Amino acid sequence: MNKLNKKSSIEVLIQELLINLDEDPKREGLLKTPERVARAYKYFTKGYKEDAAKIINGAIFKEKNQEMVILKKIDFYSLCEHHLLPFFGKMHIAYIPDGKIVGLSKIPRIVEVFSKRLQVQERLTCQIAAALYETLKPQGVAVVCEAQHMCMMMRGVEKQNSITTTSEMLGIFKENENTRKEFLTLISHNYV
Repeated sequence: MNKLNKKSSIEVLIQELLINLDEDPKREGLLKTPERVARAYKYFTKGYKEDAAKIINGAIFKEKNQEMVILKKIDFYSLCEHHLLPFFGKMHIAYIPDGKIVGLSKIPRIVEVFSKRLQVQERLTCQIAAALYETLKPQGVAVVCEAQHMCMMMRGVEKQNSITTTSEMLGIFKENENTRKEFLTLISHNYV
């Protein structure tokens, strides 16, 4: 069998899954499903091959600003590692510079790196905060993640409108209640 016709191990697993679900993988609508699922899961987990520090380091600039920088409502999509079902929502991220700022587009890229892995929301929130804190060395980093989990919506408790919120506060956001409150107040308002 040549390389063009050889099935990936994911394709073989999906074909077996279809058979175990009492489906016919040779049915017209399912013929290319194993190949499509394999491509999709490679995309959904591409974050394993990306390095957050390299992404950030390419866009760090010296700047005297020491005021809070906030990016709100960053969309993300990830896969729950317990059921391989999607969870998705919004990230709100802030940092207070200490002599260095990062290009704003790099922050959503960091969200992508960690969300494109098998995840739990708690770890995802912490990994994003830690990557920014370790690389930028700011006065502080704050991350709030609000998400809906298909594993809770489609199965189990089947609660379609539940939202899970996690947060990670580092540096001044953890140490100073007023700074933390300012961040939480600012992300709760819609100014645009």
